[in-house]
Amino acid sequence: MNLPDACIDHLVVMADRLESGVDWCRRTLGVVPAMGGEHPLMGTHNRLLNLSGPAHPRTYLEIIAMNPAAPGPAAGTRRWFDMDDPALQARVARDGPQLIHWVASVRDVAAAHAALAARGLDRGEVATASRPTPLGLLQWQITLRPDGQRLLGGCLPTLIQWGERHPCYSLPAASGVQLQSLRLEHPEAPALASACAALGLGTQVTVSPGAAPRLQAVLATPRGPVTLASKEPA
Repeated sequence: MNLPDACIDHLVVMADRLESGVDWCRRTLGVVPAMGGEHPLMGTHNRLLNLSGPAHPRTYLEIIAMNPAAPGPAAGTRRWFDMDDPALQARVARDGPQLIHWVASVRDVAAAHAALAARGLDRGEVATASRPTPLGLLQWQITLRPDGQRLLGGCLPTLIQWGERHPCYSLPAASGVQLQSLRLEHPEAPALASACAALGLGTQVTVSPGAAPRLQAVLATPRGPVTLASKEPA
């Protein structure tokens, strides 16, 4: 598979319970997501859906929720993707599962992290994470802030560098759903566009000015085109 140095790795949909996320996927996209796993580092678990296609050859959808059977993260830290933010939790509980963030895959996470830091964007530390799968341990390096913030209303991606295996390799190749495009809207669009270009993502996403942060992903599904949009407040 010939991939660019940086690409859209996955879209993040947060649910208050994993079961409600599965129901949302069935109703919204017309398919049932595959089994995912547990994240001991964060006390979360997920279900996954392959979104790979010609436009984005190694991309998936992550439906993520807190795992009630697992302890939370270590003292002094918060879960990734702002999942401990009370306002975000309340919005998800009220409106249901929703797109909140995206993650970019990079070949050298340390270099990509430094490129953002040079622009005054602190993505936190580079942490090593893993989760068990039936095919063995899935391992990756990911940027994490102790406060769990996504930055720029979720429009600035979290960075990830995978080990030998990628989740898409163990997902059904043809889910019936493919990512067509990802659009980012933000009041500070020039700064966001500059950051994406510095990461090598300039051709992967479209950045536009907007009154509030907003992600808009267009998917081809068995039910026709479906647009997922985040609901960040102004």
